[in-house]
This record gives sequence, structure tokens and C-alpha cells, in this order.
Amino acid sequence: MVLTPGVLDLDPEAETARIIRRIREELGGRLRRRGLVLGVSGGVDSGVCAALSARAVGPQRVLALLMPETDSSPDSTRRGRELVRELGIGFLEVDITPTLEAIGCYRWRDEAIARVFPGYDGTWPHKLVIRGHSEGRLNHFFLVMETPEGHRKEARLPLHEYLQIVAATSFKQRTRKTLEYFHADRLNYAVVGTPNRLEYDQGFFVKLGDGAADLKPIAHLYKTQVYQLADHLKLPGSIRDAQPTTDTYSLPQGQDEFFFALPYHQMDLALWAYNHGVPSEELARVLELDPGAARGIYSDIEAKRRTTSYQHLAPILMERVEGVGKQAESGDS
Repeated sequence: MVLTPGVLDLDPEAETARIIRRIREELGGRLRRRGLVLGVSGGVDSGVCAALSARAVGPQRVLALLMPETDSSPDSTRRGRELVRELGIGFLEVDITPTLEAIGCYRWRDEAIARVFPGYDGTWPHKLVIRGHSEGRLNHFFLVMETPEGHRKEARLPLHEYLQIVAATSFKQRTRKTLEYFHADRLNYAVVGTPNRLEYDQGFFVKLGDGAADLKPIAHLYKTQVYQLADHLKLPGSIRDAQPTTDTYSLPQGQDEFFFALPYHQMDLALWAYNHGVPSEELARVLELDPGAARGIYSDIEAKRRTTSYQHLAPILMERVEGVGKQAESGDS
């Protein structure tokens, strides 16, 4: 098989119509809800989901939530406002910082950081980065700090500190999802999840956080294809031009720094190639990688599927409960 970026091309008009039809069918069928709620981050995934939702049920039956906190970028909120106003959908803006402070999100995170950088006082900008996967080695996380003097420092994270930082920052996604479900229950709406295929396949979401939803309109679409829909739906240029970030840590952080082995347009092609049995040597040729690096990318895809399989599990019952509907195949909510 000849691998080219064109394998990710789709018919955006036909795909838009298909997704809209499915949203309507599910909303009036199994879900039995009268509208849709979603969190809007200012990125292309939530932007496309918001536009599809508005087309599916009408903007008057969509509620968008903008939920910034102290570490998120003001640009994200600005883009979110621009989007919802252009789509004409209702929105609420809720600063979740006080909730996160009260629940201990920042305190637990800072305690773990201070064990790695004893001089840390809670104010230094920071982020987590992953290293090793793109070379086919074991993944290791590093903590990158910016001192008050503007110097960058980094240290490899011990397992305990890594787990505590990630657990603490996961409060952010879980708090946002709690608000989405409050308003969904209040309005008898369904909650829209916004992961693309790359995120869904590789487990790049927080269980009971951004992984929770009643329907996920773009989980079958590679990120490259989501951008194609964004162009078709004529989303604001600021949304279409925005680079994917986690928007979780106080230093700017690309998704490829934190989780994926490559930038999204290359990672999309790598995942497509892996899914279609394309030899790693062909991937290496197309992406201009060393053959060993391409094999490492395939190994990383397999490893992430194994290590994040827990994310997709529905609650495990000790035995089937008669009279209750068949268990979903995957229940990452």
C-alpha cells in the first residue's frame, strides 16, 4: 500500500450530514434528551462539536460552558467566546479556580513538585513532558520549571510524584465534567464529548473527566479530518489556526510534548498506517524518519493501547444483572 497524507481526506459535507443525522437519532432515541451541553475549550475539537451540535438541534438547544482556571490560557477563553457568539449558542463562563483550590488540586500538585524542586514556592510556571517513546525506548516523564529569573530547569519525575501531579491536575477535567452534567440534568440535555480518534484510541483523556459523555460525535475522526470539518463548517480562523495544547499546566505545552510521540498530523498518519497494516518502513519513508524510530512509533501505539485500556472500561460487575440493559462495549465515562 502506498502511504500518503491523502489517505486521511474525507468528504466533509457528507460526513457532516452523517454525524448530524446520528446525533438526532440518538438524542430522540436511546438518550431521550431535548438538547446538548458541551465544554468549549477554544480548540478545534470542541469547536467542531459545538458547530455540529448547533446544526443538529438548533443553536437555541445547545449550551456551551467555558470553564477557565488559573493555569489555562486567556487566549483559549477568548477563542471560546468568539466561537459561541458566532454560532449563536447560549453559553456560561465559570471560573473553576475556587473549586479547584477548595478541593486541593493546586495544593496536592505543589506538594509533589516541591519534593522534586525544593525551592518551588507554588508560583513557578511548569509543565510535564514525555521522552523516550519516539525513539522506541520506555516512556519517562520530566518536570520542566521556569525560575523567577527566567531560567529553565528540568528533572525526571519519580513515579510517586508523577502520579500525584497527574491525579491532582485531573481534578480540572473532572470538575468541568461535573458542571456539564449539572446543566445537562437541569435542562434534560445530553453531554457531548469532544475527543478525536487519536485521543480516543490512545486513551488521552481523564476517566470520569473529559472521557465522560453521552455521545462523542468525532471519536472516529483523525485530528486531520477534524480540521477538514472545521474548514467546511467555517469555524473562526482563530479556532482553525490554534495548535493543539493540553491547556493544563502554566507553561505552554503541546500534546506531543505531554503524550503523543509526534505532532498530530504525523501521528494521525502513523495511527492510520498502523491500523491498516502498513509496514513501518513505509511510514519511515513518508515521515522521513529513521526506520528504528518508525518501529518505535508503532510500539508506542501498542503500548498506549495496553496501558490506557483501563480508561475505556465500563464498571465491572461480578455477574450479569438481569433486567438491566446489555453492558456497553466501552464505557470511558
